Amino acid sequence: MPAHLTRSSSSETQTMLFLVLLWLVLPMLITSEAANDPPKPHIIFILADDLGFNDVGFHGSAQIPTPNIDALAYSGIILNRYYVAPICTPSRSALMTGKYPIHTGMQHTVLYAAEPRGLPLKEKILPQYLNDLGYTSHISGKWHLGHWKLEYTPLFRGFSSHVGFWSGHHDYNDHTAVEKNLWGLDMRNGTDVAYNLHGQYTTDVITKHSVSVIANHDAAKGPLFLYVAHAAGHSGNPYNPLPVPDDDVMKLDHILHYKRRRYAAMVAKMDESVGLIVDQLRKSNMLENSIIIFSSDNGGPAQGFNLNFASNYPLRGVKNTLWEGGVRAAGLVWSPLLEKRQRVVDETMHISDWLPTLIEAAGGIPALANANLSQSLDGMSIWQTLVHAYPSPRKTVLHNIDDIWGSAALTVGDWKMIQGTNYNGRWDGWYGPGGERDPHLYDWNLVLKSRSGKAMTGLKMLPSRADQQRLREAATVTCQGQSTQGTSCVATAFSAPCLFHVRDDPCEQFNLAEQYPKVLDLLMAELQHINSTAVPPSNQPDDPRASPMYFNYTWTNFGDYYGNIKGAVLGDISSKF
Repeated sequence: MPAHLTRSSSSETQTMLFLVLLWLVLPMLITSEAANDPPKPHIIFILADDLGFNDVGFHGSAQIPTPNIDALAYSGIILNRYYVAPICTPSRSALMTGKYPIHTGMQHTVLYAAEPRGLPLKEKILPQYLNDLGYTSHISGKWHLGHWKLEYTPLFRGFSSHVGFWSGHHDYNDHTAVEKNLWGLDMRNGTDVAYNLHGQYTTDVITKHSVSVIANHDAAKGPLFLYVAHAAGHSGNPYNPLPVPDDDVMKLDHILHYKRRRYAAMVAKMDESVGLIVDQLRKSNMLENSIIIFSSDNGGPAQGFNLNFASNYPLRGVKNTLWEGGVRAAGLVWSPLLEKRQRVVDETMHISDWLPTLIEAAGGIPALANANLSQSLDGMSIWQTLVHAYPSPRKTVLHNIDDIWGSAALTVGDWKMIQGTNYNGRWDGWYGPGGERDPHLYDWNLVLKSRSGKAMTGLKMLPSRADQQRLREAATVTCQGQSTQGTSCVATAFSAPCLFHVRDDPCEQFNLAEQYPKVLDLLMAELQHINSTAVPPSNQPDDPRASPMYFNYTWTNFGDYYGNIKGAVLGDISSKF
């Protein structure tokens, strides 16, 4: 046989042997590499409802005891320039989609229980992304993103379980929701009406389900995403706006204003819930591989707004206004994965950033890149900012554009412009209470003794009291007493836009529009550009067929029953509306 043929045959044999060996070994290498990958972190997102900026201890207030939340804040990262939407539904839509509400049609007011709409089904939302990465997702508490058909509800949008309510509020004891003179039960276990939970306090129901989900989660089968959407401290129905057990109210007799005391007791109950959730993560050996986020959905309703008594002091405005008091939220993130902890972050962040941030934390950036998802989002991942203290990529925040009410606000860098107003300016002031901010009035021992504090101590993550005091002082916002520049801003539908340097003037006292007209022009041009990308608001008139009286006095997925509501029934409905 010729030598060159022998050499060729030998080479082919070696190639075949190599391919066979690679075929046998490659799966083992892949398995080994996957086995060496760190486990994906559990993600616990706790969303308070209508919590004021000044209603947590870590922002300087000594009035409402929030030791469990504060322990997480001091041991993690306090987000001091963290923005949300000004009201419930828009904020929740931004959290779930990573998009500004003007890009999902959710920008105008809240979603009412009788509206035939919801967060558009074409939008892929946070639990669905995380499920693609191996997570199991659960929700406990308030949904408020649509229920007129079942396909809009949590179990059809990526969540494996839901105990809570579909609409925007309800009574914390009987779980009925009064909305526009309609009344019906709103409490669910999955898609079933949860009649058996009658009389159980809503915060306790949410806590019990959250703790159960954690206790029953098998971490060996994959990571957990738990979305805890509290009702507290949103007001209840008009006949009982601040429902909370009397024993909890009596613990806070140092608060002289009675309605403020009741609101404070609702918040304190929520803080206890946070402690129980952290403690169950510890018991389940999940805490050391968890990311915990705490956030309010919007600014607090102060001095009787929505029959409530939150405090955003010293920030201007209230819930559903575009002042800092309406859109700057109490927020924190805690995790052992954060290399730079025990700090206050003054980098800008928006609630829409959580979706890409948490996907990156879960190891999903390649999937995002392949799908070109980042180009379709308004949110930006700030995971590297949180982990390594890098500068935030976010420089611009759209607070909202509401062409129906004629109001808009935008922040670029340290500058904020605001145009128009809501409520004809009736809630554009500064509202307390703002007292009890003396550090000597703050009970530092409560932080140490709280469930969260004990868990942080066990992980050697709770800073010294001196460092806690330093962090609390750094996270306490104060107002300038006076300025040589600027005038007061009275925003109306017909007035010129106002301009503020919010880093130096977070209380929006000094309008600098006349002093810096070019800056204002640049912000207005950016606002117009963003508005050119907006979709119309999706609001719909209330549908008379949604009335709970036709569904055993429950709020339900009325759109799925359209075919059964005919003839005499429709005539009867029409006569009543």
